[in-house]
Amino acid sequence: MKLNYKRTLAVGFAFFLICAFWQAYDNIIPKILTDKFGMAHVWSGAVMALDNVLAVFLLPLFGAISDRHNGKLGRRTPFILVGTVAAAIGLVALSVADDMQLAKLDGSDPWEVAKANPMILVIFMLILLFVLVSMAIFRSPAVALMPDVTPKPLRSKANAIINLTGTAGGMIVLALGIVFGTGKPENAQMSYTGFFAVIAGIMLVSLLLFMLTVKEKKWAAEAEKINDALDAETRTKEKSPETKASANSLTAGERKSLILILASVVLWFMGYNAVTSKYSVYAGDVLGLDYNLTLIIAQAAAIVSYIPVGIISSKIGRKKTILAGVVMLCAAFTGAAFIGKGTSILVMNIFFALAGIGWASINVNSYPMVVELAKSGDVGKYTGYYYTASMSAQIITPILSGAFLTWGGMRTLFPYAAIFVAGAFFTMLAVKHGDSVGETKKDLLEHLDVGDD
Repeated sequence: MKLNYKRTLAVGFAFFLICAFWQAYDNIIPKILTDKFGMAHVWSGAVMALDNVLAVFLLPLFGAISDRHNGKLGRRTPFILVGTVAAAIGLVALSVADDMQLAKLDGSDPWEVAKANPMILVIFMLILLFVLVSMAIFRSPAVALMPDVTPKPLRSKANAIINLTGTAGGMIVLALGIVFGTGKPENAQMSYTGFFAVIAGIMLVSLLLFMLTVKEKKWAAEAEKINDALDAETRTKEKSPETKASANSLTAGERKSLILILASVVLWFMGYNAVTSKYSVYAGDVLGLDYNLTLIIAQAAAIVSYIPVGIISSKIGRKKTILAGVVMLCAAFTGAAFIGKGTSILVMNIFFALAGIGWASINVNSYPMVVELAKSGDVGKYTGYYYTASMSAQIITPILSGAFLTWGGMRTLFPYAAIFVAGAFFTMLAVKHGDSVGETKKDLLEHLDVGDD
Protein backbone atom coordinates (compact mmCIF):
# COMPACT_ATOMS: atom_id res chain seq x y z
CA MET A 1 0.00 0.00 0.00
CA LYS A 2 1.56 3.24 -1.16
CA LEU A 3 0.47 6.85 -1.01
CA ASN A 4 0.83 8.96 -4.13
CA TYR A 5 2.68 11.89 -2.58
CA LYS A 6 2.64 14.04 -5.70
CA ARG A 7 -1.14 13.90 -5.90
CA THR A 8 -1.48 14.59 -2.20
CA LEU A 9 0.80 17.63 -2.41
CA ALA A 10 -1.27 18.94 -5.31
CA VAL A 11 -4.44 18.63 -3.22
CA GLY A 12 -2.52 20.36 -0.42
CA PHE A 13 -2.38 23.65 -2.38
CA ALA A 14 -5.99 24.27 -1.30
CA PHE A 15 -5.09 23.74 2.34
CA PHE A 16 -1.98 25.90 1.89
CA LEU A 17 -4.06 28.92 0.91
CA ILE A 18 -6.63 28.26 3.66
CA CYS A 19 -3.95 28.23 6.36
CA ALA A 20 -2.18 31.28 4.92
CA PHE A 21 -5.44 33.19 5.22
CA TRP A 22 -6.27 32.04 8.74
CA GLN A 23 -2.77 32.72 10.02
CA ALA A 24 -3.06 36.32 8.86
CA TYR A 25 -6.64 36.58 10.11
CA ASP A 26 -5.97 35.20 13.61
CA ASN A 27 -2.87 37.36 14.08
CA ILE A 28 -3.94 40.68 12.58
CA ILE A 29 -7.71 41.05 13.07
CA PRO A 30 -7.49 41.03 16.92
CA LYS A 31 -4.79 43.70 16.70
CA ILE A 32 -6.90 45.84 14.37
CA LEU A 33 -9.90 45.56 16.67
CA THR A 34 -7.94 46.47 19.81
CA ASP A 35 -5.29 48.83 18.42
CA LYS A 36 -7.30 50.64 15.72
CA PHE A 37 -10.88 50.49 17.03
CA GLY A 38 -10.07 50.34 20.75
CA MET A 39 -12.24 47.31 21.56
CA ALA A 40 -11.92 45.51 24.90
CA HIS A 41 -10.67 41.91 24.66
CA VAL A 42 -14.10 40.47 25.40
CA TRP A 43 -15.64 42.40 22.49
CA SER A 44 -12.82 41.68 20.08
CA GLY A 45 -13.23 38.04 21.11
CA ALA A 46 -16.89 38.25 20.16
CA VAL A 47 -15.92 39.52 16.69
CA MET A 48 -13.32 36.77 16.37
CA ALA A 49 -16.07 34.27 17.16
CA LEU A 50 -18.14 35.55 14.24
CA ASP A 51 -16.42 33.36 11.65
CA ASN A 52 -17.11 30.33 13.78
CA VAL A 53 -20.78 31.27 14.22
CA LEU A 54 -21.09 31.39 10.46
CA ALA A 55 -19.06 28.21 10.09
CA VAL A 56 -21.42 26.18 12.31
CA PHE A 57 -24.19 26.77 9.77
CA LEU A 58 -22.31 27.23 6.52
CA LEU A 59 -19.61 24.54 6.64
CA PRO A 60 -22.02 21.59 6.92
CA LEU A 61 -24.23 23.26 4.30
CA PHE A 62 -21.51 23.68 1.70
CA GLY A 63 -20.05 20.29 2.60
CA ALA A 64 -23.39 18.63 1.91
CA ILE A 65 -23.98 20.69 -1.26
CA SER A 66 -20.57 19.71 -2.61
CA ASP A 67 -21.36 16.04 -1.82
CA ARG A 68 -24.25 16.27 -4.28
CA HIS A 69 -22.56 18.43 -6.91
CA ASN A 70 -21.24 16.69 -9.99
CA GLY A 71 -19.85 19.21 -12.47
CA LYS A 72 -17.07 18.98 -15.05
CA LEU A 73 -14.49 20.06 -12.46
CA GLY A 74 -15.68 17.58 -9.84
CA ARG A 75 -17.57 17.96 -6.57
CA ARG A 76 -15.15 20.15 -4.61
CA THR A 77 -13.09 22.14 -7.13
CA PRO A 78 -15.80 24.68 -8.20
CA PHE A 79 -16.32 25.73 -4.58
CA ILE A 80 -12.57 26.11 -4.04
CA LEU A 81 -12.28 28.29 -7.16
CA VAL A 82 -15.16 30.67 -6.39
CA GLY A 83 -14.51 30.93 -2.65
CA THR A 84 -10.79 31.64 -2.96
CA VAL A 85 -11.18 34.42 -5.53
CA ALA A 86 -13.90 36.11 -3.45
CA ALA A 87 -11.90 35.81 -0.20
CA ALA A 88 -8.74 37.26 -1.78
CA ILE A 89 -10.65 40.29 -3.08
CA GLY A 90 -12.35 40.74 0.28
CA LEU A 91 -9.05 40.59 2.16
CA VAL A 92 -7.66 43.52 0.19
CA ALA A 93 -10.90 45.45 0.70
CA LEU A 94 -10.62 44.79 4.44
CA SER A 95 -7.24 46.51 4.55
CA VAL A 96 -8.74 49.55 2.81
CA ALA A 97 -11.37 49.87 5.56
CA ASP A 98 -8.62 49.52 8.16
CA ASP A 99 -6.72 52.38 6.51
CA MET A 100 -9.85 54.53 6.67
CA GLN A 101 -9.86 54.13 10.45
CA LEU A 102 -6.09 54.66 10.65
CA ALA A 103 -6.45 58.00 8.86
CA LYS A 104 -8.79 59.17 11.63
CA LEU A 105 -6.40 58.34 14.47
CA ASP A 106 -4.39 61.31 15.69
CA GLY A 107 -3.17 60.08 19.04
CA SER A 108 -6.61 60.16 20.67
CA ASP A 109 -8.33 57.12 22.15
CA PRO A 110 -9.16 54.67 19.30
CA TRP A 111 -12.52 53.73 20.81
CA GLU A 112 -13.57 57.36 21.01
CA VAL A 113 -12.55 57.80 17.36
CA ALA A 114 -14.56 54.70 16.44
CA LYS A 115 -17.64 56.03 18.23
CA ALA A 116 -17.25 59.37 16.46
CA ASN A 117 -16.99 57.63 13.04
CA PRO A 118 -19.25 54.57 13.37
CA MET A 119 -19.64 54.04 9.61
CA ILE A 120 -16.00 53.00 9.29
CA LEU A 121 -16.54 50.21 11.80
CA VAL A 122 -19.76 49.23 10.01
CA ILE A 123 -17.94 49.05 6.65
CA PHE A 124 -15.11 47.05 8.22
CA MET A 125 -17.57 44.55 9.72
CA LEU A 126 -19.54 44.17 6.49
CA ILE A 127 -16.38 43.44 4.52
CA LEU A 128 -15.27 41.04 7.24
CA LEU A 129 -18.61 39.24 6.92
CA PHE A 130 -18.14 38.95 3.15
CA VAL A 131 -14.66 37.50 3.60
CA LEU A 132 -15.83 34.95 6.15
CA VAL A 133 -18.73 33.79 3.98
CA SER A 134 -16.32 33.46 1.05
CA MET A 135 -14.02 31.24 3.13
CA ALA A 136 -16.96 29.14 4.31
CA ILE A 137 -17.95 28.43 0.70
CA PHE A 138 -14.90 26.29 0.07
CA ARG A 139 -13.47 25.31 3.45
CA SER A 140 -15.44 22.06 3.88
CA PRO A 141 -15.15 21.11 0.18
CA ALA A 142 -11.39 21.72 0.26
CA VAL A 143 -10.89 19.58 3.35
CA ALA A 144 -13.22 16.85 2.04
CA LEU A 145 -11.19 16.56 -1.15
CA MET A 146 -8.36 14.63 0.54
CA PRO A 147 -10.50 11.70 1.74
CA ASP A 148 -12.32 11.77 -1.61
CA VAL A 149 -9.11 10.92 -3.46
CA THR A 150 -7.42 8.79 -0.78
CA PRO A 151 -8.25 5.21 0.35
CA LYS A 152 -9.24 4.97 4.02
CA PRO A 153 -6.09 3.24 5.34
CA LEU A 154 -3.89 5.96 3.83
CA ARG A 155 -5.76 8.99 5.15
CA SER A 156 -3.58 9.67 8.19
CA LYS A 157 -0.48 9.66 6.01
CA ALA A 158 -2.22 11.85 3.45
CA ASN A 159 -3.51 14.19 6.14
CA ALA A 160 0.05 14.55 7.41
CA ILE A 161 1.09 15.84 3.98
CA ILE A 162 -1.97 18.09 3.76
CA ASN A 163 -1.25 19.58 7.17
CA LEU A 164 2.40 20.01 6.27
CA THR A 165 1.45 22.14 3.27
CA GLY A 166 -0.99 24.10 5.40
CA THR A 167 1.62 24.75 8.06
CA ALA A 168 4.04 25.88 5.37
CA GLY A 169 1.42 28.45 4.34
CA GLY A 170 1.17 29.66 7.93
CA MET A 171 4.95 29.90 8.27
CA ILE A 172 5.24 31.99 5.12
CA VAL A 173 2.69 34.43 6.53
CA LEU A 174 4.59 34.63 9.83
CA ALA A 175 7.84 35.25 7.95
CA LEU A 176 6.11 38.03 6.01
CA GLY A 177 4.94 39.38 9.36
CA ILE A 178 8.57 39.75 10.39
CA VAL A 179 9.40 41.46 7.09
CA PHE A 180 6.47 43.89 7.41
CA GLY A 181 7.00 44.32 11.18
CA THR A 182 3.44 43.37 12.11
CA GLY A 183 4.49 42.02 15.51
CA LYS A 184 6.57 44.98 16.69
CA PRO A 185 4.89 46.83 19.60
CA GLU A 186 5.80 50.18 18.02
CA ASN A 187 3.88 49.20 14.86
CA ALA A 188 0.59 48.60 16.64
CA GLN A 189 -1.16 51.17 14.41
CA MET A 190 0.58 50.41 11.13
CA SER A 191 -1.14 50.03 7.76
CA TYR A 192 -1.70 46.41 6.72
CA THR A 193 -2.53 47.13 3.06
CA GLY A 194 0.74 45.81 1.65
CA PHE A 195 0.71 42.80 3.96
CA PHE A 196 -2.85 41.80 3.08
CA ALA A 197 -2.21 42.35 -0.65
CA VAL A 198 0.72 39.91 -0.53
CA ILE A 199 -1.40 37.32 1.33
CA ALA A 200 -4.16 37.66 -1.28
CA GLY A 201 -1.55 37.16 -4.01
CA ILE A 202 -0.26 34.01 -2.33
CA MET A 203 -3.82 32.66 -2.15
CA LEU A 204 -4.41 33.26 -5.86
CA VAL A 205 -1.08 31.71 -6.90
CA SER A 206 -1.87 28.64 -4.77
CA LEU A 207 -5.30 28.43 -6.41
CA LEU A 208 -3.71 28.56 -9.87
CA LEU A 209 -1.31 25.72 -9.01
CA PHE A 210 -4.21 23.71 -7.62
CA MET A 211 -6.32 24.18 -10.76
CA LEU A 212 -3.41 23.20 -13.01
CA THR A 213 -2.42 20.04 -11.14
CA VAL A 214 -5.52 18.48 -9.52
CA LYS A 215 -7.71 16.12 -11.57
CA GLU A 216 -10.44 15.59 -9.04
CA LYS A 217 -12.94 13.45 -10.97
CA LYS A 218 -10.35 10.92 -12.14
CA TRP A 219 -8.60 10.60 -8.79
CA ALA A 220 -11.85 10.38 -6.81
CA ALA A 221 -13.19 7.61 -9.06
CA GLU A 222 -10.03 5.55 -8.51
CA ALA A 223 -10.16 6.00 -4.74
CA GLU A 224 -13.89 5.23 -4.55
CA LYS A 225 -13.34 1.94 -6.34
CA ILE A 226 -10.68 0.97 -3.82
CA ASN A 227 -12.80 2.02 -0.83
CA ASP A 228 -15.78 0.04 -2.11
CA ALA A 229 -13.59 -3.06 -2.33
CA LEU A 230 -12.25 -2.46 1.18
CA ASP A 231 -15.74 -1.92 2.60
CA ALA A 232 -16.98 -5.12 0.96
CA GLU A 233 -14.07 -7.07 2.40
CA THR A 234 -14.64 -5.61 5.86
CA ARG A 235 -18.35 -6.47 5.80
CA THR A 236 -17.54 -10.04 4.72
CA LYS A 237 -15.18 -10.51 7.65
CA GLU A 238 -17.39 -8.75 10.21
CA LYS A 239 -19.60 -11.14 12.15
CA SER A 240 -21.38 -8.66 14.43
CA PRO A 241 -25.19 -8.80 13.92
CA GLU A 242 -25.33 -5.10 14.79
CA THR A 243 -23.04 -4.26 11.94
CA LYS A 244 -24.79 -6.54 9.49
CA ALA A 245 -28.13 -4.95 10.35
CA SER A 246 -27.20 -1.68 8.73
CA ALA A 247 -24.39 -1.37 6.22
CA ASN A 248 -25.21 2.25 5.52
CA SER A 249 -25.58 3.63 9.05
CA LEU A 250 -23.50 3.79 12.21
CA THR A 251 -23.77 1.16 14.90
CA ALA A 252 -24.47 2.25 18.48
CA GLY A 253 -20.80 1.88 19.30
CA GLU A 254 -19.75 3.91 16.28
CA ARG A 255 -22.22 6.68 17.15
CA LYS A 256 -20.85 6.84 20.69
CA SER A 257 -17.28 7.04 19.37
CA LEU A 258 -18.24 9.75 16.90
CA ILE A 259 -19.77 11.82 19.72
CA LEU A 260 -16.69 11.32 21.90
CA ILE A 261 -14.32 12.26 19.07
CA LEU A 262 -16.32 15.41 18.36
CA ALA A 263 -16.38 16.22 22.11
CA SER A 264 -12.59 15.89 22.14
CA VAL A 265 -12.37 18.21 19.14
CA VAL A 266 -14.45 20.78 21.02
CA LEU A 267 -12.23 20.60 24.11
CA TRP A 268 -8.83 20.87 22.46
CA PHE A 269 -10.02 23.65 20.17
CA MET A 270 -11.34 25.52 23.22
CA GLY A 271 -7.76 25.58 24.48
CA TYR A 272 -5.82 25.86 21.23
CA ASN A 273 -7.92 28.59 19.63
CA ALA A 274 -7.76 30.72 22.75
CA VAL A 275 -3.99 30.85 22.30
CA THR A 276 -4.00 31.34 18.51
CA SER A 277 -6.55 34.17 18.65
CA LYS A 278 -4.97 36.02 21.60
CA TYR A 279 -1.24 35.32 21.48
CA SER A 280 -0.40 38.20 19.11
CA VAL A 281 -1.78 40.60 21.73
CA TYR A 282 -0.44 38.56 24.69
CA ALA A 283 3.11 38.53 23.32
CA GLY A 284 3.28 42.31 23.08
CA ASP A 285 1.49 43.15 26.33
CA VAL A 286 2.88 40.47 28.68
CA LEU A 287 6.18 39.39 27.13
CA GLY A 288 7.19 42.44 25.09
CA LEU A 289 7.99 40.13 22.16
CA ASP A 290 7.29 39.93 18.45
CA TYR A 291 4.73 37.11 18.22
CA ASN A 292 5.86 36.07 14.74
CA LEU A 293 9.14 34.40 15.76
CA THR A 294 7.61 32.26 18.51
CA LEU A 295 4.80 31.10 16.24
CA ILE A 296 7.30 30.28 13.48
CA ILE A 297 9.08 27.98 15.96
CA ALA A 298 5.78 26.20 16.67
CA GLN A 299 5.00 25.89 12.96
CA ALA A 300 8.49 24.63 12.14
CA ALA A 301 8.20 21.95 14.83
CA ALA A 302 4.85 20.92 13.39
CA ILE A 303 6.25 20.72 9.85
CA VAL A 304 9.10 18.49 10.99
CA SER A 305 6.59 16.31 12.85
CA TYR A 306 3.82 15.81 10.32
CA ILE A 307 5.30 13.01 8.23
CA PRO A 308 6.78 11.09 11.21
CA VAL A 309 3.46 11.44 13.02
CA GLY A 310 1.61 10.07 9.98
CA ILE A 311 3.98 7.09 9.89
CA ILE A 312 3.74 6.51 13.65
CA SER A 313 -0.05 6.67 13.64
CA SER A 314 -0.16 4.02 10.90
CA LYS A 315 1.89 1.77 13.20
CA ILE A 316 0.39 2.38 16.67
CA GLY A 317 -3.00 3.79 15.70
CA ARG A 318 -4.59 7.22 15.50
CA LYS A 319 -6.02 7.18 19.03
CA LYS A 320 -2.73 6.55 20.81
CA THR A 321 -1.00 9.20 18.71
CA ILE A 322 -3.70 11.75 19.53
CA LEU A 323 -3.47 10.99 23.25
CA ALA A 324 0.28 11.56 23.16
CA GLY A 325 -0.29 14.84 21.34
CA VAL A 326 -2.85 16.00 23.92
CA VAL A 327 -0.35 15.34 26.72
CA MET A 328 2.34 17.35 24.90
CA LEU A 329 0.00 20.26 24.14
CA CYS A 330 -1.24 20.42 27.73
CA ALA A 331 2.34 20.32 29.07
CA ALA A 332 3.38 23.12 26.69
CA PHE A 333 0.52 25.42 27.70
CA THR A 334 1.11 24.70 31.39
CA GLY A 335 4.79 25.56 31.06
CA ALA A 336 4.09 28.71 29.01
CA ALA A 337 1.86 30.00 31.83
CA PHE A 338 4.98 30.61 33.93
CA ILE A 339 6.85 32.60 31.26
CA GLY A 340 7.28 36.34 31.82
CA LYS A 341 9.43 39.22 30.55
CA GLY A 342 12.38 38.11 32.65
CA THR A 343 12.46 34.59 31.20
CA SER A 344 14.75 33.63 28.33
CA ILE A 345 12.95 33.59 24.99
CA LEU A 346 14.56 30.18 24.44
CA VAL A 347 12.31 28.68 27.11
CA MET A 348 9.14 30.00 25.45
CA ASN A 349 10.38 28.72 22.10
CA ILE A 350 10.88 25.24 23.59
CA PHE A 351 7.34 25.19 24.95
CA PHE A 352 5.91 26.37 21.62
CA ALA A 353 7.95 23.74 19.75
CA LEU A 354 6.41 21.12 22.03
CA ALA A 355 2.98 22.62 21.33
CA GLY A 356 3.66 22.37 17.58
CA ILE A 357 4.56 18.67 17.83
CA GLY A 358 1.53 17.98 20.03
CA TRP A 359 -0.84 19.81 17.71
CA ALA A 360 0.58 17.97 14.70
CA SER A 361 -0.08 14.65 16.46
CA ILE A 362 -3.68 15.65 17.11
CA ASN A 363 -4.42 17.35 13.81
CA VAL A 364 -3.07 14.61 11.55
CA ASN A 365 -5.33 11.99 13.08
CA SER A 366 -8.54 13.59 14.40
CA TYR A 367 -10.17 14.42 11.08
CA PRO A 368 -9.37 10.98 9.55
CA MET A 369 -10.98 9.35 12.61
CA VAL A 370 -14.22 11.21 11.89
CA VAL A 371 -14.36 10.48 8.15
CA GLU A 372 -13.28 6.86 8.79
CA LEU A 373 -16.84 6.39 10.04
CA ALA A 374 -18.39 7.92 6.90
CA LYS A 375 -19.54 6.12 3.79
CA SER A 376 -17.96 7.30 0.53
CA GLY A 377 -20.92 9.52 -0.40
CA ASP A 378 -21.08 11.21 3.00
CA VAL A 379 -17.54 12.48 3.43
CA GLY A 380 -18.59 16.11 2.97
CA LYS A 381 -21.34 15.70 5.59
CA TYR A 382 -18.92 14.18 8.12
CA THR A 383 -16.43 16.93 7.32
CA GLY A 384 -19.21 19.30 8.26
CA TYR A 385 -19.66 17.45 11.57
CA TYR A 386 -15.96 17.85 12.31
CA TYR A 387 -16.01 21.55 11.56
CA THR A 388 -19.25 22.10 13.43
CA ALA A 389 -17.53 20.74 16.54
CA SER A 390 -14.35 22.75 16.05
CA MET A 391 -16.19 25.93 15.14
CA SER A 392 -18.61 25.60 18.04
CA ALA A 393 -15.60 25.63 20.35
CA GLN A 394 -14.19 28.59 18.49
CA ILE A 395 -17.44 30.51 18.90
CA ILE A 396 -17.28 30.17 22.65
CA THR A 397 -13.58 30.36 23.43
CA PRO A 398 -12.67 33.80 21.95
CA ILE A 399 -15.47 35.36 24.02
CA LEU A 400 -14.86 33.28 27.15
CA SER A 401 -11.08 33.66 27.06
CA GLY A 402 -11.53 37.36 26.23
CA ALA A 403 -13.65 37.74 29.38
CA PHE A 404 -10.94 36.06 31.44
CA LEU A 405 -8.29 38.32 29.90
CA THR A 406 -10.41 41.46 30.42
CA TRP A 407 -11.40 40.80 34.03
CA GLY A 408 -8.80 38.29 35.25
CA GLY A 409 -5.72 39.61 33.47
CA MET A 410 -3.72 38.54 30.43
CA ARG A 411 -1.87 35.83 32.37
CA THR A 412 -5.02 33.71 32.56
CA LEU A 413 -4.59 32.76 28.89
CA PHE A 414 -2.37 29.68 29.17
CA PRO A 415 -3.96 28.16 32.32
CA TYR A 416 -7.33 28.50 30.57
CA ALA A 417 -5.98 26.69 27.50
CA ALA A 418 -4.28 23.92 29.49
CA ILE A 419 -7.44 23.03 31.43
CA PHE A 420 -9.55 22.49 28.32
CA VAL A 421 -6.86 20.49 26.52
CA ALA A 422 -6.52 18.24 29.58
CA GLY A 423 -10.27 17.50 29.41
CA ALA A 424 -9.84 16.19 25.85
CA PHE A 425 -7.55 13.43 27.11
CA PHE A 426 -10.38 11.74 29.01
CA THR A 427 -12.99 11.95 26.24
CA MET A 428 -10.52 10.64 23.68
CA LEU A 429 -9.53 7.80 25.98
CA ALA A 430 -13.09 6.42 25.76
CA VAL A 431 -13.17 6.32 21.91
CA LYS A 432 -13.43 2.77 20.46
CA HIS A 433 -13.94 3.35 16.72
CA GLY A 434 -12.41 5.38 13.89
CA ASP A 435 -8.83 4.17 14.27
CA SER A 436 -6.69 2.96 11.37
CA VAL A 437 -8.13 -0.07 9.61
CA GLY A 438 -4.64 -1.47 9.10
CA GLU A 439 -3.00 -3.08 6.13
CA THR A 440 -5.22 -4.79 3.60
CA LYS A 441 -4.48 -6.93 0.63
CA LYS A 442 -2.03 -5.25 -1.67
CA ASP A 443 -3.96 -6.15 -4.82
CA LEU A 444 -6.79 -3.87 -3.74
CA LEU A 445 -4.56 -0.88 -3.28
CA GLU A 446 -1.54 -1.13 -5.48
CA HIS A 447 -3.21 0.59 -8.45
CA LEU A 448 -3.61 3.76 -6.40
CA ASP A 449 0.05 4.52 -6.89
CA VAL A 450 -0.40 5.07 -10.60
CA GLY A 451 0.93 7.83 -12.79
CA ASP A 452 1.06 11.41 -11.65
CA ASP A 453 -1.51 12.67 -14.11
